[in-house]
Amino acid sequence: MFGNLKYHLLLHAIILVWGFTGILGKLIELNSLQIVWWRVVIASSALGVYLLVRRKSFRIVDRKNAMAIALVGLLVGGHWVTFYMSIQLSTASLGILCLSTTTLHVTWLEPWIMKRRFLWSEFVFGCLVILALVYIAEDYDSSAYVAMGYGFLSAFLAAAFSVGNAKLVEKTPSTLLSFYELSIAIVLVSLLLLFNNQLDASLFEMTSSDLSWLLFLGLVCTSFAFLVVIDLVKRLGTFTVSLSINLEPVYTILLAIVILNENELLSTKFYIGSGLIVCVVIANTFVKSRINKKKKKTIHHP
Repeated sequence: MFGNLKYHLLLHAIILVWGFTGILGKLIELNSLQIVWWRVVIASSALGVYLLVRRKSFRIVDRKNAMAIALVGLLVGGHWVTFYMSIQLSTASLGILCLSTTTLHVTWLEPWIMKRRFLWSEFVFGCLVILALVYIAEDYDSSAYVAMGYGFLSAFLAAAFSVGNAKLVEKTPSTLLSFYELSIAIVLVSLLLLFNNQLDASLFEMTSSDLSWLLFLGLVCTSFAFLVVIDLVKRLGTFTVSLSINLEPVYTILLAIVILNENELLSTKFYIGSGLIVCVVIANTFVKSRINKKKKKTIHHP
């Protein structure tokens, strides 16, 4: 147990870092498109260097697989753009709570894409999360509903690319997969910037503080965190890592209170609703674990 303590501590350090990505949407003085453009450019470049240093192949043989990777890359770009739009329209706390519905979107996407059985327990959990978010939003103005709309869309896109990656990683190494997905995301966000007349020299006009945060976001929160989590899954197991990641909303809310003083904007309803959401997400993970254990017992003891 104590032998794995350092890996558990590292895992929670990574989750804390991920929780910080929502805070950066408020700290960086750029709009959501610009933030995402720099994030994917920095992260993709870092992964490209990693692949070169490790002398990994960049080749994808299957053309059909390449098209699927491109599609998922578009979903990744869309996910981050809508995530930061949600945060900038409201608070980091509300944005991350909407994003916490990602695993619940997976509950209906997986049966459809992966052809697995639909689980009513997951549907009930999903309804509880929606009710909790509506309960929280009652204390906000109308802009919060727009922010929640972007947040829900971001969560849906995150679920879609997660399910997509579950199939793609069977044929493509995860690091190479992420490199190409981030590269495609660069193309998407560049086109969005061009459409909004923002793909110009102003993209490179920023404060030294913004540049530092962007490097932290791209290198530490994205590239480094991704590579570390791959190793941690091998050492601690998928269930332990997945369960721990569900604490990301808690870390983000605590960081938002300390760094952004969002406690001045958050009501009692927010804490009640967010507590319910966190409990539901964790409960959903436990229920899935029990179902998987029963399946294994059935397979080994027909």
